[in-house]
Amino acid sequence: MAGRFGRPRSVLRMRTLAGQVFLLQVAIVVLLVAAAIAALVLQSRTDSEREARHRSVAVAQAFANAPGTAAALTGPDPSAVLQPRAEAARKGSQVDFLVVMNTQGIRYTHPLPDRIGKKFVGDIGPALAGRVTTEKVNGTIGPLVQAVVPVVGHDSKVVGLVSAGITITKVSGVVNDQFPLLFGSAAGVLLLTTGGTALVSRRLRRQTHGLGPEEMTRMYEHHDAVLHAVREGVVIVRGDGRLVLANDEARRLLDLPPDVEGRQVAAIGLDPATAVLLESGRVVTDEVHPVGERLLAVNQRSTERAGGPPGSVTTLRDTTELRALTGRADLARGRLKLLYDAGTEIGTTLDVVRTCEELARFGAERFSDLVTVDLAVSVLNGEEPEPNGPAVEMRRTAVGGEVPEGSLYPVGEPMRFAPSTVLGSRLPAGEPVLEADLAGFSGWQRQDPERARQIVAHGIHSMIAVPLRARGVVLGVVLFWRSHTPEAFDEEDRSLAEELVARAAVSIDNARRFTREHTMAVTLQRSLLPRALPDQNAVEAAFRYLPAHAGLGGLGGVGGDWFDIIPLPGTRVALVVGDVVGHGLHAAATMGRLRTAVHNFANLDVPPDELLWHLDELVTRIDQDEGAEGTDSDAKAGVTGATCLYAIYDPVTGDCTMARAGHVQPLVLRPDGGAEFVEVPGGPPLGLGGMPFDTCRVRLPEGSRLVLYTDGLVEHRSRAIDDGMALLGRTLGGRPEQTPEETCEAALDALLPDRPTDDIALLVARTRRLPAGRIADWEVPADPSAVAQVRAAAVRKLIEWGLAEEAFTTELILSELVTNAIRYAAGPIRVRLIHDRSLICEVADHSSTSPHLRHAASTDEGGRGLFLIAQLAERWGTRYTGDGKVIWTEQALPDPVRTPAAPDDAGP
Repeated sequence: MAGRFGRPRSVLRMRTLAGQVFLLQVAIVVLLVAAAIAALVLQSRTDSEREARHRSVAVAQAFANAPGTAAALTGPDPSAVLQPRAEAARKGSQVDFLVVMNTQGIRYTHPLPDRIGKKFVGDIGPALAGRVTTEKVNGTIGPLVQAVVPVVGHDSKVVGLVSAGITITKVSGVVNDQFPLLFGSAAGVLLLTTGGTALVSRRLRRQTHGLGPEEMTRMYEHHDAVLHAVREGVVIVRGDGRLVLANDEARRLLDLPPDVEGRQVAAIGLDPATAVLLESGRVVTDEVHPVGERLLAVNQRSTERAGGPPGSVTTLRDTTELRALTGRADLARGRLKLLYDAGTEIGTTLDVVRTCEELARFGAERFSDLVTVDLAVSVLNGEEPEPNGPAVEMRRTAVGGEVPEGSLYPVGEPMRFAPSTVLGSRLPAGEPVLEADLAGFSGWQRQDPERARQIVAHGIHSMIAVPLRARGVVLGVVLFWRSHTPEAFDEEDRSLAEELVARAAVSIDNARRFTREHTMAVTLQRSLLPRALPDQNAVEAAFRYLPAHAGLGGLGGVGGDWFDIIPLPGTRVALVVGDVVGHGLHAAATMGRLRTAVHNFANLDVPPDELLWHLDELVTRIDQDEGAEGTDSDAKAGVTGATCLYAIYDPVTGDCTMARAGHVQPLVLRPDGGAEFVEVPGGPPLGLGGMPFDTCRVRLPEGSRLVLYTDGLVEHRSRAIDDGMALLGRTLGGRPEQTPEETCEAALDALLPDRPTDDIALLVARTRRLPAGRIADWEVPADPSAVAQVRAAAVRKLIEWGLAEEAFTTELILSELVTNAIRYAAGPIRVRLIHDRSLICEVADHSSTSPHLRHAASTDEGGRGLFLIAQLAERWGTRYTGDGKVIWTEQALPDPVRTPAAPDDAGP
């Protein structure tokens, strides 16, 4: 391109608007085309990798789910069966390899036969867990994507793995073939747009260099219209100090006369400071000058800098109204921020008192000097608020700020607002009260005249009272006081206080409703848990139950943990701890149902594994019933995650038989100070159905402590369950002198978190052994004549125990039970007498048939034996053993006899 005087000019140094627009448009087109090509290339690579993942997963899943794959993996020679199938599938699906392996990653198939039997290279962990996994690797044949899919057997267990892989280049080949066409199209677009840009630039150059008189006049008219329409004053002054231009806004702001153009600035009547500024021509940026009653922001620049004539251009902007608007905007912004911060700092927990304290602290720090919060007593108790009335009993709940002594009521003070006062008449109706000048004593002092004088004497000068309202009911009142701040409250402050209290009222009402539900759940659960331990001599026990802390975003509250001690026949005792996952009324109610069921099953005197089986069946039926009655919205109402540990301790033998369903392992503290977790076989949680439970039998020395607990004690968000169990063992071990009560306290002191998110149930039982002198045992031959001998031996033992009065009844019971065993059961037959809180008679045989009570007719010669036993004994029943059954009876003893007198009879 030629220069203005015929000299050549570089394309990159064009100064004309048309040339610059041309270069800019060409650059934009080139960048857009390049970006489009790059995006298409990246997209093609992404599509290729995605296609490789999809194809490898599809091929692997198809082969894994093919008929016969799972069976072949469990067959005698998987490679012989699967290698030809895999090669056929690989060639048909056009993947690079299809490998079948066992759960240890050993290959059964491979395109290269010499690699069969070697370790698969890749991540198989997720597939062993039942998930499909894909990964991108650099293999010997190049970058490829391989998928690993589990092969599931008929019992839903992973029996093998299938991996399929394909190189990315094989998938991306089709896309790469389209690149020549893509680049050709891009080049054509570039040429076309470049030509169009050149034509547009040539036309623009012609239009800017060929302006005629009409175009110039129109341009001037437009310029003049814009200059006089703007809301900013414009003044142009020549180098000799004459004013050559002043638009309409400048005339209004400076109050200029009509014939101002062409006159000297000093002669047009401006104030001296403004005239000096305009004549000086100095550079000014947003300099504020008072002109009359206005504040003008002045900007001034010289016209010589751009090669123009000498002079200056000055712009004037009226900031008087702007400053006032800015002040109001800053105030509104500050109040909005105040309300926003209140939403984040008030109501952080679902605790009524804590929320009131947060409101009082926030209001005292950010809005007023002092804040008091008074709540209705019913709200503090979590009850529904009482209907609005002038004499609702309230209690001061929170105070914020430094309260002068003797001025405001302290926390906990009960109060009623007198109906004769302004507060008592307006607050029940939900109307706020503003007392801008407390010293005027306009009627607010009638509530407590003496305290009102103290308030004013301590410098508290202004007050706003706003009722706490939620769902149309007044929950309480918030009073904002000013003492250190000299400004009194005004109507805008009252409006802000209403908004602040309205937001806090929602949080307080939510906390009240949560407190009410939490109290109901706690009451329900407390009524379902044992309130005291039953009388028994087998163990010395202590327990603790702590519900989860309320107000943790729904994670806290009452749950479904429970414990129990159930006396069993033969001086034995059952120890139970269970957990229903979840919180709230449903979990507590479910816990009560399970505890009742455990009592019923325990009365059948079944072993622990059988009891858990019955309990598992019950939970399964409960889930089915609730699932049939519920809908999709309440599908979570089932008893999911219920666990239980059931143990039976026999003080005669010292044996403890335990079984568990998904529960944590119990801890045994030995008399020598050792601590160990009993490896009770782990069964599944209750409700899965059909899974067996195993038992574990351990011999506990006298004085051992059995610690049963729920996972809330050892597991926390900041602590894994294994770490918690290890800490429990270290805490309780090495302290054999501790009582069960002291053991409970030590465990809670070491492991209880500040704000537990799960229930904690803890049961500690120290074992006792029944003295050998209180047990009598005889083996009876299968001869009717032996009945008399047993009766005589039993009478002698009862006389020795000081129970001669029970001899006659015991003779009748033993005579009937032993005679029935000799007549109907299989030997050997054993008779055992146990002197505990009651007199226990047991007759054991090797028959599994259980006697049943019936009422004999008057003409029957027999059939009255069990009826007679039921009348003479306090209780009787049958329990089954591994080799037969035991029929037992219990005879009540007088109170002086029930409590053993000898120190060695009392147990540890």
